Amino acid sequence: MSQNEAFAAAAHLHVLLRRKTGRVTDTEWMVHNPEYAQAIVRFARDKASEDGHDDLLPLAERLEALVLPARRPAAPPVPLLTVIEGRLKAPSTAADLETRYIGRLR
Repeated sequence: MSQNEAFAAAAHLHVLLRRKTGRVTDTEWMVHNPEYAQAIVRFARDKASEDGHDDLLPLAERLEALVLPARRPAAPPVPLLTVIEGRLKAPSTAADLETRYIGRLR
């Protein structure tokens, strides 16, 4: 994310919200606080659907894309026992025992 792009999107949304709804926002806080940005995006979407201000939607989406972290599906956790068992697994054949770095005691 370019911080300049985020500030530009926040400033554009600020101006439109002020003109269309009378709502005053803090552009710097929008860029630095994801919770505040989410609240402003939600407010802009609500006003767009309630009052027909469709020009707020593209700016709200742009701000959301630039400021809010993307929600990615989490990778399934690797069970700890599987990892430990894989590391502690004993060699299966006698040949494996002979080729190990730490050999048998002499």
